[in-house]
Amino acid sequence: QVQLVESGGGLVQPGGSLRLSCEASGSIASLNNMGWFRQAPGKQREMVATITSGGTTNYADSVKGRFTISRDNAKNTVYLQMSSLKSEDTAVYYCTAKKYAGYNWGYWGQGTQVTVSS
Repeated sequence: QVQLVESGGGLVQPGGSLRLSCEASGSIASLNNMGWFRQAPGKQREMVATITSGGTTNYADSVKGRFTISRDNAKNTVYLQMSSLKSEDTAVYYCTAKKYAGYNWGYWGQGTQVTVSS
């Protein structure tokens, strides 16, 4: 049973940076796909970034060039480095994982709030 715990959220000014962390209860080596989603009030949950075990990444158009997803299998942790933050980035950010690309996102963290405001 995989458990994911996010951390690193908080309040940041526009243009600032935050790094979110997602630590898994066990090895993430078997989780071929991991990612970050976010959900703002009144909006649907949307994909932010994903990464495979081989390091292939995918980003939402809205965050390309500003966000970087990475994973450290030795630490069983996935990161989301967020830079040049905008108010539109305000949302609850969720870590997610699945064993294979063809699966649904079956593992989710509890979420961490990111608020971008002056």
